[in-house]
Amino acid sequence: MDPGWTTTALLLPCVVLTAGFFYLYSAMMGLLSRTSVHNKVVVITDALSSLGKECAGVFHRGGARLILCGKSWDKLEELSDDLAHSSDPTVTFPPKLVLLDFGDMDSLPEVVEELLDCYGCMDILILNNSMKVKAPAHRVSLETDKILMDNNYFGPATLAKGVLPSMISRRTGHILLVSSIQGKLAVPFCTTYAASKHAVQAFFDCLRAEVDEYGISISTINHTFISSSSSDSVEPTSSRSIWSWFYTQRPGGVSPHEAVAELVKTLNNKTKEVLIAPSLPRVAIYTRALLPDVFFAVTAAGVNGTTADSMLT
Repeated sequence: MDPGWTTTALLLPCVVLTAGFFYLYSAMMGLLSRTSVHNKVVVITDALSSLGKECAGVFHRGGARLILCGKSWDKLEELSDDLAHSSDPTVTFPPKLVLLDFGDMDSLPEVVEELLDCYGCMDILILNNSMKVKAPAHRVSLETDKILMDNNYFGPATLAKGVLPSMISRRTGHILLVSSIQGKLAVPFCTTYAASKHAVQAFFDCLRAEVDEYGISISTINHTFISSSSSDSVEPTSSRSIWSWFYTQRPGGVSPHEAVAELVKTLNNKTKEVLIAPSLPRVAIYTRALLPDVFFAVTAAGVNGTTADSMLT
């Protein structure tokens, strides 16, 4: 028998099975998204990020009444047009757009009012904004510290507090925080970022207990990082410290598609906390809790030999 035909005969079943798997997976995701968000008012605070765009696409096709937020009106309109052109207008709702910048805290009361005016209520609030600075602590200015805290802590907390009275009065609602593994595990050279993520994690952990009696769900998703669609530069292997594995694009990151899959399941099951991370960061979290001295020693060893200037971005 021709070797070419033999290879084809062997590969064809694998291709068919793989295609079938992805088809079933897509169908399941579509069903879950429709179950989770169909006809519900869903706010995405950073719809222009890679995760936000993926989330907007899945929820739009699932029949959600989307409110897309971002800093650029032109880019929000472009995203809205893309969603409209890629869906059936008879079974979807045109997204509403709201400008939102957590760096401008004074504007948040007006933003809350505008969000609630869109449909008169809010069912799901997805807080997926994040800002990161990687540098030695003594090189980060107080002004930068404040900017990060506004974007990663004060902004999400203020927005959540603004919409809570509406959710409490309706005795329903779901607030989902897309956070970072650094809400549980501090990595060197990310001091302010880790501090902001610890703060926002604590806020929503406390809030979860406070609003449970009103039928409001609070979920947190902690991930290593969300990979962007564009290729990001990665340090040469020879210059990496052990901690570079926690904040570079390889290994251990999740794609926007994978992150949205977890997000949809979290909304559908009302899971309180989800950790998306490979084995090494998970072990580090447990080591920090059970063997702190060992963790701190490994941390110091990982930093030794890393020059401060090489960590600046």
